Amino acid sequence: MKLFYPFFFSMICQLGFAQSAETYFEKIRNNEAELTAFFAQMPKGGDLHHHYSGSIYAEPLLDHAIAKDFYLNTQTMAVSQEKQSGNEWILFSDLQKNGELDAYKQKVMHKWSAKDYNNVDYPSDKLFFESFMKLEPATQGNFEAGLLELKNRAVKENVSYIETQLSIIPCDIKTDDLVKYNSYLRKLSTGKNEKAVMQSLDSLYAIFIKKDAKKYATDFNTKFVGKMHKDLKIDDGQFTMRYQNFVLRFMEPVDLFKNLIVAFISADSSPLMAGVNIVSPEDGETSMKDYWLHMVMFKYCHSRFPKVKYAMHAGELTLGLVRPEELSWHINSAVYIAGANRIGHGVDIAYEDKSYDLMRYMAKNNIPIEINLTSNEFILKVKENRHPILLYKEFGVPIVISTDDAGILRTNMTEQYVLLAKRYKTITYSDIKQFVYNSISYSFIQDPAVKKQLTLDLDNRFKAFEANFLMK
Repeated sequence: MKLFYPFFFSMICQLGFAQSAETYFEKIRNNEAELTAFFAQMPKGGDLHHHYSGSIYAEPLLDHAIAKDFYLNTQTMAVSQEKQSGNEWILFSDLQKNGELDAYKQKVMHKWSAKDYNNVDYPSDKLFFESFMKLEPATQGNFEAGLLELKNRAVKENVSYIETQLSIIPCDIKTDDLVKYNSYLRKLSTGKNEKAVMQSLDSLYAIFIKKDAKKYATDFNTKFVGKMHKDLKIDDGQFTMRYQNFVLRFMEPVDLFKNLIVAFISADSSPLMAGVNIVSPEDGETSMKDYWLHMVMFKYCHSRFPKVKYAMHAGELTLGLVRPEELSWHINSAVYIAGANRIGHGVDIAYEDKSYDLMRYMAKNNIPIEINLTSNEFILKVKENRHPILLYKEFGVPIVISTDDAGILRTNMTEQYVLLAKRYKTITYSDIKQFVYNSISYSFIQDPAVKKQLTLDLDNRFKAFEANFLMK
């Protein structure tokens, strides 16, 4: 029996630690400063809904553009490495000579991020999505510095894992001879003829494989991601990173499918590539027109690459942004047609057809929801009781807390938990701790040993964190 004493003693101690942390948490949950101190030190596991280019803060990107003497469009605040037509494009060095650089630096910050945003001058959703194209040239060729920034910030705020959507995979396979498929696929989509769509995708798949789609995936995995990941020593005892491929919703069907095939091949052939996603504004004209077709494309790719996991931005919509009837089917399609392994945002769940059945299905099949509180508030103006997080919790849908685009939104993971605790009083410390563990267990990490080690690391981190409250 003596052999069991250490085990039971350890269990009792851990239970006591958790209860003490819970008591302290309830004591401070109405004080934002105290919550910030609490969550800054709390282990936060992984950030699973994370866009690389939107997570780098504007300051280092701007510094890079100035150091490389890019051109700045003094009207739009976009940058370019090459001289563009128009007198509004001026070198940063010329702005420096003219004594105008500091003034323009502030203007750039306001267009590349939510800094000083006043909720009046410009639509928040437009500001957010337009930021990406304006700052994109400053992220190209600067990935190493960006990844190290993300890693160092994560370590400092006790985030042990990031699953970032890094970059679209470059692929110059020509599709000029395939444009007829665009109108044909859309015609089939209008009639929801899934069988015929799948047959057409089968033909396109054969063409892209013949045109050596695999080469682009292999080059991306080895010459870009793999080399950079190894050279920078991203993974260590404190931190782990994996990468999601993604495609852009606004592309024409043939080009999107081409990129999707390459993305799935990439994720299927490297342990560093965690999975696949689809991005860009969900309410965009092409996004809405082709949404059902995109879901069928993911279903097709799953049939070809059944081991590849994929998350989907779905239901990042709200009343007023689109027609009411368009709020009723996006998450349904992502779950039932595309077979998504995780849902990103899912804000319109209350408007979805048979939403109770949908959430029961998600709970039963362990399809988590990625909750992005700051993002949903800034882009959609959805917060507090308009946000469906408690609805998901009520139906047992697994929840993970994420940042989305911390750089553009001027936020971090700690603030997401502060908002969570402050706004939703029925969410307990035990619930929050479960959300943290969910961020590892529902990650797309391919190697079971890596996932197990991250879980064990969380155990140790929480034990040390909760020991702080024994004397509180």
